Amino acid sequence: MAKQKGTILISNNKKAYHDYFIEATYEAGIALAGTEVKSLRMGKCSIKESFIRIERGEVYVYGMNISPYEKGNIFNKDPLRVRKLLLHRYEINKIESQLKEKGLTLIPLKVYFKDSLVKVEIGIAKGKKLYDKRQDIAKKDQRREAERDFKIRNLS
Repeated sequence: MAKQKGTILISNNKKAYHDYFIEATYEAGIALAGTEVKSLRMGKCSIKESFIRIERGEVYVYGMNISPYEKGNIFNKDPLRVRKLLLHRYEINKIESQLKEKGLTLIPLKVYFKDSLVKVEIGIAKGKKLYDKRQDIAKKDQRREAERDFKIRNLS
């Protein structure tokens, strides 16, 4: 199989942008089995309810669902198993020090192929309150209304 260039999005966590303010983002590799990569190539991945923890100086993602590969038989792994993320030591130390602040958490934002390697974009996030979510929805509605008005004016 020829190496692909560029990035191909596999899964996006839209709920994260709705529920959290994203403070910083990092790109991490992920340790996978062969059948999991094949399943990802078919686009069978969900990170909607997943989260990330740092344990003993290593970063792990929990709740990431990679559906079993259809032709994988005994080589398939558990779809919800804990997977290790690959980051440099200085990045892990930096993230760990930022997480010690009150109210910050670590969540996956995207899973994508970058030049045939599977990458995960992780974000340091702070939870939104209900009124913050309402403000975001109001801003989106205003922007959508302005775009609609602009489109109508230009068509006339």
